[in-house]
Amino acid sequence: MSLATESQLTYFSRTVNEALNNAAKSDSFFPLTHALAGSSVRIKLVSGTPEITSRLREMGFCEEQKIRLISQHTHVICQVCHARLGISRQLAEKIMVEPLTGQKAA
Repeated sequence: MSLATESQLTYFSRTVNEALNNAAKSDSFFPLTHALAGSSVRIKLVSGTPEITSRLREMGFCEEQKIRLISQHTHVICQVCHARLGISRQLAEKIMVEPLTGQKAA
């Protein structure tokens, strides 16, 4: 893993802060864990440490990516880019999403 430069960290910090501010202003964003099983959502923000966000993005959990929530019990299982992926509920809490086609949160 390569270390980020100071300018990359500054950009990352500014981008995340702007996204968090936008998410706080919007009533339509909520954590992935609040979506209903079977619903489709669009990722609006992936938060956490740079290592965690980088790994989630590598797996396909990127901003503006459409995903479908398959189930959530101990783990959250999503269909991302034609693959089913399971993540912990703690990671799913760090992924802010918006509903597609008028679907609501739980």
